[in-house]
Amino acid sequence: MTKMFKISLPDGSVREVPEGSTPADVAAAIGPGLAKAALAAKIDGELRDLNRPIEADSSLALVTSRDEKEALELVRHDFAHILAEAVQNLFPGTQITFGPATDDGFYYDFAPTADRGPFTEEDLPAIEEEMRRIIAADKPLVREVWDRARVRQFFLDHGESFKAEWVMELPEGEPITMYKTGHGEADWIDLCRGPHLASTGKLDPQAFKLTRVSGAYWRGDPKNPMLSRIYGTAWLNKKQLDAYVVRLEEAGKRDHRKIGQEMDLFHLQAEAHGSVFWHPNGYIIWRELEAYMRRRIDAAGYDEVKTPQLMDARQWEKSGHWGKYRENMFVVPDEIPSTEDEGPVLTGDADLMALKPMNCPAHILIFKQGIKSYRELPLRIYENGCCHRNEPHGALHGLMRVRQFTQDDAHIFCTDDQLVDEVRDFCLLSDRVYRDLGFESYAIKLALRPEKRAGTDEQWDRAEQELRDAVKAAGFATEQYGWEELPGEGAFYAPKLEWHLTDAIGRTWQVGTIQADRVMPGLLDAAFVGEDGEKHTPVMLHRAIFGSYERFIGILIEHYAGKFPLWLAPVQAVVATIVSEADDYAREVAAKLAARGIRVETDLRNEKINYKVREHSLAKVPLLLVVGKREADEGSVAIRRLGSDDHQKMMSADDAIEAIAAEIVPPDLREPGNS
Repeated sequence: MTKMFKISLPDGSVREVPEGSTPADVAAAIGPGLAKAALAAKIDGELRDLNRPIEADSSLALVTSRDEKEALELVRHDFAHILAEAVQNLFPGTQITFGPATDDGFYYDFAPTADRGPFTEEDLPAIEEEMRRIIAADKPLVREVWDRARVRQFFLDHGESFKAEWVMELPEGEPITMYKTGHGEADWIDLCRGPHLASTGKLDPQAFKLTRVSGAYWRGDPKNPMLSRIYGTAWLNKKQLDAYVVRLEEAGKRDHRKIGQEMDLFHLQAEAHGSVFWHPNGYIIWRELEAYMRRRIDAAGYDEVKTPQLMDARQWEKSGHWGKYRENMFVVPDEIPSTEDEGPVLTGDADLMALKPMNCPAHILIFKQGIKSYRELPLRIYENGCCHRNEPHGALHGLMRVRQFTQDDAHIFCTDDQLVDEVRDFCLLSDRVYRDLGFESYAIKLALRPEKRAGTDEQWDRAEQELRDAVKAAGFATEQYGWEELPGEGAFYAPKLEWHLTDAIGRTWQVGTIQADRVMPGLLDAAFVGEDGEKHTPVMLHRAIFGSYERFIGILIEHYAGKFPLWLAPVQAVVATIVSEADDYAREVAAKLAARGIRVETDLRNEKINYKVREHSLAKVPLLLVVGKREADEGSVAIRRLGSDDHQKMMSADDAIEAIAAEIVPPDLREPGNS
C-alpha cells in the first residue's frame, strides 16, 4: 500500500500526496500557472529544491518571484554556480573554490592555471556569453547526497585541491550535497548546500552582468594562495537589472569620497592608513551631529563618560574579546626597556596593552566603582568613544570602513524587570533620531543566536523573547518597519536588534544596534545589591544609533548627495555681490547673519554672478544671497536656494535673516518645549 503524506498549504487547505512526491508535483496539481511560476519550496519553513521528495507530513509554501527576498537569493546562488561552470568550460584546469550570493549579486573565487594567470575584466564578455549558453541549454540542476570520502576523492581525482581541503573540515559522517548540471556522468558538478532552481533555464539570461575582477586570498588569509574573484550582479528580470544600473550610476555621483573632496570635508592618506583627516567643513558636520546626539541622550537620562584608549590585555582576556578580536587589535608592550647604546628593546615577557576596539569593558569598570544598589538602576553610560580595529588594508573604504572610529556608544545596566522597557525606549529614541536626520524608511531586524556562542539556551531564549517584546511594545514589529528575524546572526554573547536605513536611492545601510547581554557582566564581575540584600548580575544593553560617526557621516553625504539640510550644512549661506559697489553692504549682511549664529561667507570677487552661482552650487551651499546696487539701496537680498534652478526670491535683508535663523534650528530644538 502506498504511503501518503498530509501537506498543509498556506491557505489552510490540506492535500494528501503519495510518498516520493515533490513540491513540483503539488504545484502542478494546483495549476499549470503555479507550476511554471514556482522557483523553490519551503517545507516546514526550510527552503528546498522543487524536485526534492517530500519526506513526511509537513507544511508547504511555494516560492515564486513575488517572494522577492528568497527568489533573489536563489537566482543569485544559481548565477554563481553557472559562472563557475562557464569559467571551467572556457579555461580547463581552473580550480573552483566558493561563490556566495551577495546583497546585489554574487561572486566566485577561482584558482587559474599558472600559465593562464589571473583573470582580468577583458575575460568577462566571453564568460558572460558562455553563461548565457548554459542558461539556454535549460539543463536540470540535480541534487545528490554523497559521503565525505567520496566527495574528497572526487575532487582529488579532478585536481580540485581547494575543495578537497575544505571537505575534510566537514564533520565525518555528515551527508554532503553535490549539485550536477544535467543527468549525465560527464556533466558539471559542484559541492553545494543548495537549494537551487529546477533548471538553468529558469534564469533570465538578460538579468545579470559580470562587473569586475579582484584578488582574494584563499580563506581570507594572506599566507594562502591568491585567487581571482569574479563579481556579478543578478536580478529576477532585465527591468530590475536596468534599474540597478541606474542606481549604480547615481551612487557613483553620490560617492562620499568624491563629494568629500569637492566640499573640502576630509581626506585620507597613507601616512595614517585607515584614519580620517577632518577638514574644518567636515568637522562642522561632526560637531553638529555630536551636539545633537548629546541633547538627545541628555534628555533620555544618560550619563556621559570618557574612558582610556589603552587597557591591559588581561582585561580583554577576561571579557572574552582577546580570543575573538585579538588579530584585529593594536597591541603594544606596557613598557619598553631601553639602553643608551641600542635604543628601545622589546622583551618577550613584557605586559601587553591594547588600543580598545570597543568601549564595553571600560564601561563595566566604571559601573564597578563603588557598590551599586538596585535603586540606582537603570544606569545609562554614554561615550563618544574613539576605538581602533586593525582592519586589512584591502577592506578599508573611505569613511565606511576605517581603523580609527568614534562610536556613539552606550551601555545600559538594568535589572531583568527593566530590560523590555529600556529596549522599548531605545527603539523610540532611535526612531526620532533617524527621522530627524532624513531617514523616513528603515527596517528593524532581530539577529538570533549563532552556532558558536556563550551562555545557556535558556539565557538565549529569554534574551531573544525580551527583544521581540520590546519592539512590539514600541509598535515597530510590523511589516511597515520591515520586521524580520535573522537566524544565526547574533553576536557571540547576545542577540541583537539591527536598524537598516533606506537612503534616497533605495540602498540599505545597517547602522544602529542594541544587544541584550547576560554574559559579559558576569565575566567581569559586575554586580548590584538587590532588594533582597544579595548580589545580582545586571543585564547589560549594548547600544548605538549612528554606529560610528565616520560611517554615519559617509552615509549622510551619499543620502543627501552633499546637499545637507540647512542645520547640518558646513557653509549655510554665501552673500555674493553683482557689482563692487555692493561690497560694503554684503559685508554688513554677512555680519548680521553671523551674529544670529548662521555660518556665512562672502563672495566679493570680480566675477560674473552666473559664475559665482555655478561655483557655490557645486560646493553644495544651500543659500546664496545675491546683492547689487539696487539691493544695497533698498536693504534687500535676492535669495537663491540650492537646486531651485534660476528662481530667486526678493526679501528685505532683515526678514531674510529672521527666516534663515529659524530654519537653521536643529530638528530636536524645534520640538514643543524647546527654545
